[in-house]
Amino acid sequence: MALDENMAMTAMEIVAFSGDARTKYLQSMDCMEAGDYEKAAALIKEGDDLILDAHNTQTELITKEASGEKVELSFLTVHAQDHLMTAMLLGDMVKKFNKLYKKVNP
Repeated sequence: MALDENMAMTAMEIVAFSGDARTKYLQSMDCMEAGDYEKAAALIKEGDDLILDAHNTQTELITKEASGEKVELSFLTVHAQDHLMTAMLLGDMVKKFNKLYKKVNP
C-alpha cells in the first residue's frame, strides 16, 4: 500500500525540522569548544525552535489519531519519529555540555 502523499510530506517535515535542529545543536558544541558560549546559546535556541516546529507537526498527527482519524503508520513515519526523538535527546545533552564547558572553561 502506498503512503498517502500528505502523510509522507508530514513525515518528511518532521525529519527536516529534526535534522536541522540536530545540525544547530552540533554547531553549538563547536562553539562551546571554542569558548564562544554566546553563539552556542543562540544555536541551542535555534535548535529548540526547530524541535518545537517538529513537535507541533507530530502533535497534529497525534491529535488526528486521538480524534478517531486513521493515521497511516509506515517506515517513513517511524523514521521521522526516530529523528525527532534523537534530536530531542541531543538537545538535552548539549544543554548539559554547555553547563559543563562553562564550569571547566569559564
